[in-house]
Amino acid sequence: MMNTKVYDGVGVMSGTSLDGLDLAWCSFQEGKNGQWQYEILKADTIPYTSAWRQKLRDAMNMNAYDYALLDVRFGTFIGETIRKWLGDDAKPQFIASHGHTVFHRPELHLTAQIGSGAAITAVSGIQTICDFRTTDVALGGQGAPLVPIGDELLFGKYDACLNLGGIANISFRYDDKRISFDICPCNIPLNAIAMLLGLPFDKNGQHARKGSLIHSLFDKLETLPYYQNPPPKSLGREWVESSFNPQIAPFVDSYAPDHILHTITQHIATRISDAIPEHAKTVLITGGGALNNFLIERLQALTASQVIVPEVHVVQYKEALVFAFLGLLRILNRDNCLKSVTGASRDNCGGAIYL
Repeated sequence: MMNTKVYDGVGVMSGTSLDGLDLAWCSFQEGKNGQWQYEILKADTIPYTSAWRQKLRDAMNMNAYDYALLDVRFGTFIGETIRKWLGDDAKPQFIASHGHTVFHRPELHLTAQIGSGAAITAVSGIQTICDFRTTDVALGGQGAPLVPIGDELLFGKYDACLNLGGIANISFRYDDKRISFDICPCNIPLNAIAMLLGLPFDKNGQHARKGSLIHSLFDKLETLPYYQNPPPKSLGREWVESSFNPQIAPFVDSYAPDHILHTITQHIATRISDAIPEHAKTVLITGGGALNNFLIERLQALTASQVIVPEVHVVQYKEALVFAFLGLLRILNRDNCLKSVTGASRDNCGGAIYL
C-alpha cells in the first residue's frame, strides 16, 4: 500500500577508502509503482583526522578489549558529529548508520561494522538504526551489497547503477530480479598509490593519465581468481590486502606511481566494462570514483552503454542517501535486503533499532 507520509532521516556512511564520514539528511515519500521520491536536504563529508584514520585502519589487528572500546568511541564520535552538524533546531526522525566495516567474511557467517548504535542514540538523542548486514549473513547471504534495494526503489529508471567507492560494485535487473555484486577494488588501491606521491587521492586521475600501461602488472591483476566467480559475491579490505596488493607490491620500486595508477585504472575500467550487462543502455555512476575523469573516460571507451554521472550531491552521497532509506524500510518493517543480490535464503529486513 502506498504511503503518502513524508519521512526524514540522516544516512551515515564510512567507506573502505577512509575519506571521512558521509552524512546525508534526506526526506522520502512513497510514490506510484513502488518507486519512492527522495530529496537530499543537506549533505557533507566530515574528513577523518589522521588519528581516526589510523584507528580505523588498525581495527582489524586490535585485541578484543581495544576493539570493543573503539566500537563505543566511534559510535560516540558519530553521534557527536551528527549533533554538531545538525545544530540545535534540527531533529530528523531517525539516524541510519552503516558503521565502519572491520571484518567481512560471509563464508564464515561473519561481518562486523563498528560504531555503537546505542552510543549514537545516547549522544544524539535520535533513534538510530545500525548493524544492517548481520541478519543477511546469518541467513547464508553475503551481507553485501546493500545499496541495490535503493537502486531498485529510488533509481529504477536506470538500467544499471554503478558505485565507485573503495570497491566498485554494480546493480541491475535481470529476469525480473535485482542482481548485484562487487566487481573489483577501486579507490582503495588508487588512493594507496597516490599516497606515494604525497597525495590523499589522484584528483581527476591526472597522474594516472600521464602514466603508461605496465603490461605484466595488468595481466597479473586480470587473472585474479575472484573475477571468475559467479555472483553473488562480495569483497572486503581483507581480500584487497591479501590478494590484490601483493600483485602490485613488486612493481612499486621499479615503476613510477603514475604508471601504476594508469595500469590499475585500466584494470578497473576493464573489469567494470565486462560486468555491465549487454541490455544496459544507461548506467548511473556514483561514488568518489565518478569524479575521476580519466577512469570515466577509459570506462566509456570500453562500453557501448551510456555512462551518466549525475549532479555532485548524488555522486558523493548516494550511499548515505540509500542507508537512510534502508533505515526507513527497517522502521516500516519492510525488506531492505534482497536474496537475489546476496544469496541469502530469503529476502530480509536487517538493522538493529536503538530508541
